[in-house]
Amino acid sequence: MQTGRSALFHINMFAFLVVILMMSAPHAKAQSREPVGLELALLIDVSASVSKEEYQLQLDGFAAAFSSKDIQEAVATSGGLVVCVIQWAQQAYQYKSVDWTVLNNSLDALKLATQIAAIPRQTPSGQTAIGDALTFAMNELETNRFSGLRRVIDVSGDGRANDGRPLRHAREEVLEKEITINALAIVNEFPDLKQYYRTQLIGGSGAFVLSARDYTDFARAISEKLKREIQALPVAKIAEPDPLIKAQAEIPQQP
Repeated sequence: MQTGRSALFHINMFAFLVVILMMSAPHAKAQSREPVGLELALLIDVSASVSKEEYQLQLDGFAAAFSSKDIQEAVATSGGLVVCVIQWAQQAYQYKSVDWTVLNNSLDALKLATQIAAIPRQTPSGQTAIGDALTFAMNELETNRFSGLRRVIDVSGDGRANDGRPLRHAREEVLEKEITINALAIVNEFPDLKQYYRTQLIGGSGAFVLSARDYTDFARAISEKLKREIQALPVAKIAEPDPLIKAQAEIPQQP
């Protein structure tokens, strides 16, 4: 009888230790991650609607942005950030083209610019699975070796979701992880794409959407977008006047 109780005691102790180890594992993993100011996943559209020339204009735009003085200054004052680049198209087509890269200064930004400019296109076609692209990026943010004060998924695209996981479900899951989704709508084919991204895609702390008239306008738009993301400036501070000044301006002037 005593032997049975002893065996039961050891079994219970073993089970207790297993539970303790399972509960402490996520904490230990989080503790071992390298702290940074921002984790930024850049998602580049390579679906069938994007031609070879338009794909290259996206790469050139990102490369020009990270080579610019504005972005380099933003990087230098960001507290450190890490960036990865993901190509996306239909449900089965998501590729991490540039692994997580640490940026602390202008030299780091220039190196990333050179790396992005040389990325080969991973797929020549495919539909538009934005939900799967979000899920892929979320998993990258959840499993990398960094712990960012802010985590952002930056989606660039020229069309609505028409394949793969429902966008609404993927978006909800990402936002539950306290990850911000920003977007750049390239509106040459769908003039209302910015509104679609605003209502169906972006979300989280400080989320915003910008638009590019077409791919030739991409470089300007992505530079502005990256600067906002790295500096974490609230869009309202940039786009809207001070409420007090606005209110005073609306008071009818006495004759």
